[in-house]
Formats: sequence, C-alpha cells, structure tokens
Amino acid sequence: MARALGGVNKSLQARPKLTFHKGLYTYTVETTGKQSIYSVTDGTNTISAPIQWAFGAGTQTWVLELNSRMYESFVSYYEPIHALDITMGDQDLQPKTLLEAFGRAITSHESAACFGCHSTGAVTEGTLHLSSMEPGVTCEHCHVGAREHQQAVSHGKLQSVPPKLKRLSSEELSNFCGQCHRSFETVVEMRLLGPVNVRFQPYRLANSKCFDGSDARISCIACHDPHREVVRETAAYDSKCLACHASDATPRVRLTASFHQPATVPKAKACPVAKSDCASCHMPTTTLPGSHMIFHDHHIRIVRPHEPYPN
Repeated sequence: MARALGGVNKSLQARPKLTFHKGLYTYTVETTGKQSIYSVTDGTNTISAPIQWAFGAGTQTWVLELNSRMYESFVSYYEPIHALDITMGDQDLQPKTLLEAFGRAITSHESAACFGCHSTGAVTEGTLHLSSMEPGVTCEHCHVGAREHQQAVSHGKLQSVPPKLKRLSSEELSNFCGQCHRSFETVVEMRLLGPVNVRFQPYRLANSKCFDGSDARISCIACHDPHREVVRETAAYDSKCLACHASDATPRVRLTASFHQPATVPKAKACPVAKSDCASCHMPTTTLPGSHMIFHDHHIRIVRPHEPYPN
C-alpha cells in the first residue's frame, strides 16, 4: 500500500518506449530516468504531458494535468502483459477528438476519491490539497493520530496513542477497509454488478455464508497483515480456514438479544474433500474484465462447475 501512488515504476524504466494504437490514435509513453512523457497523436497533432501521478505499484493508470484540468489516462500500463492497453472501464469509449483520446476529464470529487485512497493527507473535508499530500498509504492514513504519537514518543511521552483497529468487529473492519476497497453498501448503491466487483473484497466477503460481523475469525485482518505485502500462495491461508472448518475447531459463542444468555453457534462443517489449499477451490480466481489481472473471489462458497458469477 505504500506504493499505491508514486512516480515512474521500474517496469517503465525497463521499457523506455511503449506504444499503443486505438483507431486513429497512437499512444506513446517515453521514459528517461525518472521522468515519463505520455503522448497521443492523430498523425497530425499531438498532445503530451509529463506523468506526475501514477496510481498502482505494478499495473498503473496515470492522472495527468493539462491546462489546469486533471485527466485519467486513456491507456494504462498492465504489468501482466508488460504493455499498454485501454484503461479499465474505458473500453466502450470512442474518442471523437484528440483531447477525448488523451484521457477522461475527472471531476473534483473523482480526483479527491482517487488521491484520498492512494495517498495520505491529500484530502481535507472532501477537498483535494496536493500541497499536503504524501504519496502512498502511510501509517497516518489508517491510524489517525499516528504522527502526533510518533512525535510524542520521540519526546519521551506516551500520550496520543492511536486507537487499536484490532478492537473493531469484523463488520466494522469491513466498513473501515471498505472506505477504499469498497464496502457492501457502496457496491450496492453504485450497482457495481458482475465480475467487475471481484476486486471489492469487503463486498464479496460479506456475501459469504460464513461471514459473521461479530466473529473475529472472518475479518480482513484475520487473514491479511496490512503492514506486509499480500501473500499470494493460497495454501498459506489454510490455518485461517481451518480455524472454523476443522473438526476440532472451537465453537463460537454469541450473546442472545437479551445479552444475558449466551448461545453457542454450531460448528462450521469440515470440508469432506480436502484439508489443504482451501482457497484454491472455495475462493476461485476471476479475471477482472479489461484489466489483464486475476483476483481471488472473496465470496467464499462451494463452487459448482459452469455456475454464473454470483452477485
């Protein structure tokens, strides 16, 4: 997450000239040292702008500034194919002018949302302030007050300790992480249906039969350490699955509505097929349309052959 927003990545430096063709237009990204120039031409005229803000660590989409306006680049760099292609979500756009081909003009609300999730300190009360921005997701982004705490510790004081996120319930964590990764409510409100929502993990997880907003064993941080790179090997998550689905898993106790008599929730069923590499079957991979990227679906379920993508 620390590299969610930055400058030119090493992939562009290793490929100093990338080109892409779309109809009448030819796109070029030329990199020299730590500077990349994004250009589009119709064969007669050309629009160029330096890449100032690159969103993503490997695969990158660029936010460009032209004549005091911000534009989302019409093409992006895709790490899986080591090449340029149309920016995800723009595949159906048919540019009629060179400026439209350059990129999609983004509103102040969109720019605040983009920088708000991919950087730290850029947005105050819904307004974008690039002068105070720190690229990437720093401690302060998630742990409000972390900077003051650090300064206090450096002076031998222990005041201003940021709230511990581990104390949040699974439901609260889902909404907290969903501020950027999209919560259940956000996806429903925006009607983001179909495989496009596979990258919105809090929403997908909430669709799982096993999701319980009060069970700490099925929260975002139960499986993922936000301070480390995500683990890609599915077998590494077996212990997380078996915390509920093993035959000797500990039953969970839930308080009843009266908060007086605790009720024991029945144990989750143990898988009759295997006890390892659970996620490879129960969290199937889905290709995100138009992105050249594959995601593990966090809608945990029994997957049946040829079934449609479940919303």
